[in-house]
Amino acid sequence: MDEDKEKTIAEFYERLKVELDNSNTWPAEYLYKFIMPSVGDNVERVEKAFDCMGAVIKTTKSKTGKFTSVSVDVTMKSSDEVISKYQEVSVIEGIVSL
Repeated sequence: MDEDKEKTIAEFYERLKVELDNSNTWPAEYLYKFIMPSVGDNVERVEKAFDCMGAVIKTTKSKTGKFTSVSVDVTMKSSDEVISKYQEVSVIEGIVSL
């Protein structure tokens, strides 16, 4: 990954942390929303990332079945924990955080 892209990503997460801290009192309920291609073990990898956290996970396939949306409602301890989960699932090919 080139330096500019890494810097842009770091700046995004810094802004997100500030916004999360300004709008939440931790611990807090947080709703993650993702969409990804319905291939391989993509959905299972997202579910595994939130395993043993008491998360409520809902999945919905698109009409064509090519994509799956995943909503994860979970109590998070801090903005750093929220960002850590985003970074953990960002390695899944084709995943988009909404």
